[in-house]
Amino acid sequence: MNYNTEISAEGFSIINNVFTENEIQNLISLIENKTADNQENTTFRKSQDLFAIRQFHKEIPETLPFIFNEKLQDIIESTFGEGFFITKSIYFDKPEKSNWFVAYHQDLTISVDQKIEVENFENWTVKQNQFAVQPPTEILENNFTIRIHIDKTTKENGALKVINNSHSKGILRIENLDFKTEKETICEVEKGGIMIMKPLLFHASNKTTNNERRRVIHIEFSKQQLPNGLEWSEKTIIN
Repeated sequence: MNYNTEISAEGFSIINNVFTENEIQNLISLIENKTADNQENTTFRKSQDLFAIRQFHKEIPETLPFIFNEKLQDIIESTFGEGFFITKSIYFDKPEKSNWFVAYHQDLTISVDQKIEVENFENWTVKQNQFAVQPPTEILENNFTIRIHIDKTTKENGALKVINNSHSKGILRIENLDFKTEKETICEVEKGGIMIMKPLLFHASNKTTNNERRRVIHIEFSKQQLPNGLEWSEKTIIN
């Protein structure tokens, strides 16, 4: 099925039953085995409110055959076409009593391998030797993100809230959105389901109120070459 019409109109789509219970359990086992052995790893971030693994697909590449099952590959190809590769991935584990929340924002940066002064690439940052930069708007408009839900996600345990169609307005300051006229959706997703979203879609997450864990694998995709010698630092071709 092609979900492109909904994604173009709303900026996101929720698709349940992409992963079987067995596939989810395999992912959980691989993640738990890796995290038990690597608590000091610099790409791991741990607090009482959040555990995160940056560069997830490089830290635990054994997960990739389970992530890119036939169903997910069919969804990507039928919706967006061929030639897309991974540009960034993060695993989020929001514990049962987490007070962690994220205010409304757009995903405006990409990860690159070095800092090169290139026209219209701005707001450079570096964390743990990882360069991030805000690229031209058209690069962000042509990328997409898939969030794989390891647990059932509801409004009580921090499901994403989004402003429908806000991805179509370009890069905006949140105060320039009129919340009286905008439609907000809480994106509840079943365990084993996915959410596809565009980077410029305004999204947020509330605190957990129901003592239920929320684990998500967040993967960003592109098929664009960067100019002037810039390269995606986490680029991984999907086999």
